[in-house]
Amino acid sequence: MSLASSALDLRLKSVLVATDLSPASVKPLYEALAICRHYEAKLYVAHVVSSVPYLMAGPGALELACEGASRELQQLQRALLRDGSFEGLDREFIIHYGTVWEELQALILKKQVDLVVVGTHARRGIEKVLLGSVAEQVFRDASCPVVTVGPHSYRESRVDLTAQIRTYLFATDFSEASLLALPLARSLAHQTKGRLILLHVVPAAPAPQIPGWYSASEITAMRENARMTCVRRLEQLVPRDDETPIDTEFVVQFGIPSEKILQVALDKGVDLIILGLRHASLAGTISHLPWATAYEIVCGAGCPVLTVRQ
Repeated sequence: MSLASSALDLRLKSVLVATDLSPASVKPLYEALAICRHYEAKLYVAHVVSSVPYLMAGPGALELACEGASRELQQLQRALLRDGSFEGLDREFIIHYGTVWEELQALILKKQVDLVVVGTHARRGIEKVLLGSVAEQVFRDASCPVVTVGPHSYRESRVDLTAQIRTYLFATDFSEASLLALPLARSLAHQTKGRLILLHVVPAAPAPQIPGWYSASEITAMRENARMTCVRRLEQLVPRDDETPIDTEFVVQFGIPSEKILQVALDKGVDLIILGLRHASLAGTISHLPWATAYEIVCGAGCPVLTVRQ
């Protein structure tokens, strides 16, 4: 991906959407179609037949599974051609078999993919441990930005609507990892003439009400001072001499980051949440938001979530 932050000129040449051919993959497919149409990018529709369930059954079972998946992918292609979704778009359908993430990772490198779009079933707890989450592995490990479309995201993509102003929410804790996504957030808002919300959530527990400690008014004053300090830090992230100013709002909240990010996104009618994540090998299970927190945001968001990995 070519990104010139000074010119705010984002160029996408290729987008890969990973599909498991389930109903949950319809939303990410239409999101990818809208993005490709907006940026005139090539679309790769990739399906990987996981070889794991068929190892015990033998190569014949895997071959039958691949043949069935190939037929489903061809049916999908014909349906999209009939409804005009592919009109004017350069596209390629790909089917592989093997370990899903390894095959997708190889495709990303081979095709020089600029952006990956993936859906998630939003599995949690024991179900997630047993079944895993390809989507989570993709946004943790992909070398390019990833758009994850969760189960609560709206049905139709709003990327290519020209009659409405798009709203983007960029959440940051001011770390280097989170700020890596800021140029991309600004570029998207600039190119679509959209609105950009910069959000910082201060993790805060309820203040103890102990006699002799601070009064309620003093606590309120301290929180307001802390809020304004964070607002000023957010304001410093946006160049003041920008020749192409973006409609920008600065928001500071106190509480649990995932809950506040989702609530602000809902209240503001956000079209896309943007997060910067630390490389898994550098932080283990921690990013600028814990991985669990990022996953909660993806699962609960009413819009797609764009993640940029350090």
